[in-house]
Amino acid sequence: MLENNIFTFYEHKPSRRRLDLKIDLEKISKVKGFLDEEEARRLYLLADEASRLAPCLEVGSYCGKSAVFLGTACKENNAVLFSIDHHRGSEEQQPGEEYFDPELLDKETGKIDTLRFFRRTIDDFDLGNTVVPIIGRSEIVGRAWSTKLGMVFIDGGHAYDTVLSDYEIWSRYIVAGGYLVFHDIFPDPADGGQAPYLVYQKAAASALFDVEPLFKSLGILKRKG
Repeated sequence: MLENNIFTFYEHKPSRRRLDLKIDLEKISKVKGFLDEEEARRLYLLADEASRLAPCLEVGSYCGKSAVFLGTACKENNAVLFSIDHHRGSEEQQPGEEYFDPELLDKETGKIDTLRFFRRTIDDFDLGNTVVPIIGRSEIVGRAWSTKLGMVFIDGGHAYDTVLSDYEIWSRYIVAGGYLVFHDIFPDPADGGQAPYLVYQKAAASALFDVEPLFKSLGILKRKG
């Protein structure tokens, strides 16, 4: 429900706690990204719960749309969101590919550069003291990681090996009661690529997580205690 530029919705738990998320709808609509509005709200709810346990982390920042929703929840709980991306775009975002956006091309280097857009988004939504950008590849960052996490949102490269690597690296740091969330989960191949779905299935079968119902294209797993 929308009330004067405020998202008003209710937590999925029986308490039905009202959550008001103040976001400038016109501003967020101008941020580049592929995140569905209802999925964005669901991410906020999950991060609101998870960030009470430990910091949150997303793999795949792009231009910052998901970071606004995750980061806003973290900010309200005095928590931190780590946002990992090399900011050179995925395979399908390169010149000549399906999701190429010429605005993202750095004309000096001839490479995709989403970092400047991401920084602008974080500044526009006053999340500079909450969202910590980590510029690099997930597998490189993971080599030196040790911090426990309340939530991991995987939405980076969508090739099978890439999604599998992100899952294997980051899932080990999720605390009991925390969430592992995959984006672009499509059980029907006609709806989209299958790599994230196949890795999601692997995670669901691991016995490490309780499987929650799919929410649109979000696959949600809760770490067992």
